[in-house]
Amino acid sequence: MSQSTGIIRDDLYKEHLADYPHPESPQRLEAIYDMLDSDDIGKRLLLISPRSATHDELAWIHSRSYIERVALTDGVSHMSLDPDTQTTPLSYKAAILAAGGLFSLIDKIFDGTVRNGFALVRPPGHHAERDRAMGFCLFNNVALAAMYAHHKYSIKRTLIVDWDLHHGNATQHSFYTDPKVLYFSTHQYPYYPGSGGLTEVGHGDGTGYTVNVPLSAGQGDSEFFAVFKQILCPIASAFKPELVLVSAGFDTYAGDPLGSMKVTPQGFAALTRVLMDIAGEYASDRLAMTLEGGYNLTGLRDSVRAVLKELMQESILTDSDLQTLESGTAPPIVDKVIQVQRSYWAAL
Repeated sequence: MSQSTGIIRDDLYKEHLADYPHPESPQRLEAIYDMLDSDDIGKRLLLISPRSATHDELAWIHSRSYIERVALTDGVSHMSLDPDTQTTPLSYKAAILAAGGLFSLIDKIFDGTVRNGFALVRPPGHHAERDRAMGFCLFNNVALAAMYAHHKYSIKRTLIVDWDLHHGNATQHSFYTDPKVLYFSTHQYPYYPGSGGLTEVGHGDGTGYTVNVPLSAGQGDSEFFAVFKQILCPIASAFKPELVLVSAGFDTYAGDPLGSMKVTPQGFAALTRVLMDIAGEYASDRLAMTLEGGYNLTGLRDSVRAVLKELMQESILTDSDLQTLESGTAPPIVDKVIQVQRSYWAAL
């Protein structure tokens, strides 16, 4: 299999909310794309052309009436779907290309062209519920990707890791009763959107397949690393995912205007390494990331670069960085999560 890493990028993604004042602005992707164009890293990534998701594909996660509602915004100068979530003339086209872009990345991973990749897309997705827009999100890209892998490649066990600052309420809801998808989320709590409590563990057949790690403000690299090593790794070893998907939000960066966390680019690289190890052990290296939040443009640029370097096996991490992370203290919530989840995962 190729050792290369793929990216999804397209200028259409920058047209969503163009010339509209909003934290989730086109400047976020401009910062990332400019970095790729000015840095030698961009030349060593495989650029994958995205396609648009169809309405039938969107209906795996969203209601037909909601899909039509978003489609009706096409070409309209401005519409508000939710207090936080607006559209401009090309938002619908960008949104279906964002979901479909992740499908295109998954195709290239499964045909062996690349072993992992990052969909550098917008709008983001993990707050978009079955029948409504929320939190800057129109369609749930990562949830749709899990369904795409299930339908097209018969994947029976998908791990979705969501390290965005905000809990992915809609991703959790999409798979709350579904044991085929293990949803693991670290998030600032209590905070928008209010979900993601410790005891939200799934329902029915999906009981135990939702793992929430609600973190207090101020957590940094070593705390997040400890959460991944002490909770995610044992559960993943029991679940044995065939595909790892990541809702990669960078609003936990130290200095993000919407958050109060302290993660650095080195921290994001370390979390990526943990996920690559899981994908390597159980999922034939299949790892696909999609961009969620992140509103400090410098932090976003530097953190995405660090993650891409890790995916390419050109890590920015030093031995000293890793020693510091390994010797860090786990936040108190870790023991509480383990107490809750031990009922479902004997490996803890």
